[in-house]
Amino acid sequence: MLTQPMGASNHSTVVEFILQGFSENPQLQGVLFALFFLLYLTALAGNGLILMAIHLNPALHTPMYFFLSNLAILDIIGTSTVLPKLLENLLGKGSTISYRGCLTQIFFLTWILGAELLLLTAMAYDRYVAICQPLHYHTLMSRSLCALLAGSVWVVSGVNTSVNTGLMAQLTFCGSNQIHHFLCEFPSLLLLACGSVYLNNVMVVIADIFFGVVNFLLTMASYTFIIASILRIRSTEGKLRAFSTCSSHLLVVCMYYSTVIYTYLLPGSGSSMENDKVVAIMYTAVSPNLNPLIYTLRNKDVKVALRRVFATFGK
Repeated sequence: MLTQPMGASNHSTVVEFILQGFSENPQLQGVLFALFFLLYLTALAGNGLILMAIHLNPALHTPMYFFLSNLAILDIIGTSTVLPKLLENLLGKGSTISYRGCLTQIFFLTWILGAELLLLTAMAYDRYVAICQPLHYHTLMSRSLCALLAGSVWVVSGVNTSVNTGLMAQLTFCGSNQIHHFLCEFPSLLLLACGSVYLNNVMVVIADIFFGVVNFLLTMASYTFIIASILRIRSTEGKLRAFSTCSSHLLVVCMYYSTVIYTYLLPGSGSSMENDKVVAIMYTAVSPNLNPLIYTLRNKDVKVALRRVFATFGK
């Protein structure tokens, strides 16, 4: 939707955007709605159960599970930022999103994605201390430090998305209001902006380098030390026990960063638009479902805690 022309300009200001949708095939709308609705419910249920299990079981009140509870909260907010609007569009109730709604979606999605990258780095450091500095673990990973790390994750990512969304709000959008995606994101919106977007692009690149490259290198550094420490353990049983304490987190890290790397390795072709949608689904729907499964299936403590939760509700 466009407003009336602005003064002497022939352009009109965009007040709402049209989302392209996940698929334009009408025969797939019902199937996709059922699939994404199921993914949304299971993401909420899985992460909700993880939060309940950790909260109700004192044995899980440790740094590792404290960070895991933060990851569950991030997954719930992240999937709730995107999937409800996608489900609405699949029902055929309109593929438009207001200007403010678009910026709000960008703000929360960018906040959550950045925070998750930071949190994975904090969790990698926690596993490094647990395996490489076990005698000093409780001293190094004190409650105050864990609270500081978790708070920094939320605040740093929040400041980043506030700056970038604020710069986006200063832009004028005119002409086409068609977003070639099923959600609002910085690259898609910058293509529709009038005037210079140089500063916006610079800030986005700086954020990508910090949240993507720097955090990836820090996480890999932690696991380099972890693997080296595990290899020095003489007994096979000891190696397996040490690796089991970080295997779940390592799986999540590999899954999360593989989608990031895949995004940057995509060729600049027309098919990359569809690939972007698939990668976005990985972030917003698949990962929030897989994270609880990975930590549950590979962690005996969480399994025991979940059984207690179900037993409590069964009484």
